[in-house]
Amino acid sequence: MKHIIGGKPPLDGAPATNPPAVRLVEVDEDSAGQRLDNFLIRHLKGVPKTHVYRIIRSGEVRINKGRASADTRVEQGDMVRLPPVRVSDKVAEKAERPAPAREFPVLLEDEHLLAIDKPAGVAVHGGSGVSFGVIEQLRQARPQAKLLELVHRLDRETSGILLVAKKRSALTHLQDQFRERETGKTYLALVTGQWAPSNKVIDLPLHKYLQADGERRVRVTSADDPDGMRSITLVKVRQAVPARPLQGLPAMTLLEVTIKTGRTHQIRVHLASQGHPIVGDDKYGDFDLNKRLHKLGLKRMFLHAWRLQFSHPATAERITLNAPLPAELAEFIPSA
Repeated sequence: MKHIIGGKPPLDGAPATNPPAVRLVEVDEDSAGQRLDNFLIRHLKGVPKTHVYRIIRSGEVRINKGRASADTRVEQGDMVRLPPVRVSDKVAEKAERPAPAREFPVLLEDEHLLAIDKPAGVAVHGGSGVSFGVIEQLRQARPQAKLLELVHRLDRETSGILLVAKKRSALTHLQDQFRERETGKTYLALVTGQWAPSNKVIDLPLHKYLQADGERRVRVTSADDPDGMRSITLVKVRQAVPARPLQGLPAMTLLEVTIKTGRTHQIRVHLASQGHPIVGDDKYGDFDLNKRLHKLGLKRMFLHAWRLQFSHPATAERITLNAPLPAELAEFIPSA
């Protein structure tokens, strides 16, 4: 059984003899300037990307009655022809069971953007075994919103500041800032051991790979590795946490970590490479210590996106956002 996007439903009791319908979609202001492939992916929910590119190449997708390529930029007022496409039962069932609507603590909101304080344990988007994430839940909670798109990402187990664009122009402007390293991203991380205050810069290339079970991992590699990506992390000691022998806990250090590059798992791998893994990290951490911490009530990774600095996409005003440590992390740090 296949489901057709844009198809005409049959009359009750009548066979589905009508051919699927073609749709014409007018490009609005928020979509202006977007690549055609991305425009289609947004409008043809659940259709595999390979099929999207196939219907572009075949000429079934047209802009103002003319053929176009995947990288063609659509403009406001353009009429885009969308052919009927088929999706599997699995995708159709998912569409019938949307993500539960959910709002998140708001740090800043205007007509251009939304900044939220994401809790740990929530993915930013669906995929990789997760049926939905923050962005799908926000879209369900705000059906009137014309556009809600992630500007950047956080790991599922990382809490803190997450930016969402409400206009296409804001999305591209903010993503350009992230790409050009014009933002300031500082995290709070609790690591095992006593971090040397003189260890302020980690400049080590990172290499992504897959384990035998398909799990994604990252490791520090050599400068001559052709697949290595230069990665720079700045570290500042915020608070030394003495050992707590009665609880079986070693000395720890609370760090302010600023990333100059945004590689996958960069902070986690860089800190672990120095012999000081993040407390509670289930991929690169001290697994025996994590078990003890779990019994003591710390059941997540101690990594929090604490501060974010960027230029407002409309006014160019320099914005600084701060998200305080969530209670389950703050309670684990003894008063200085």
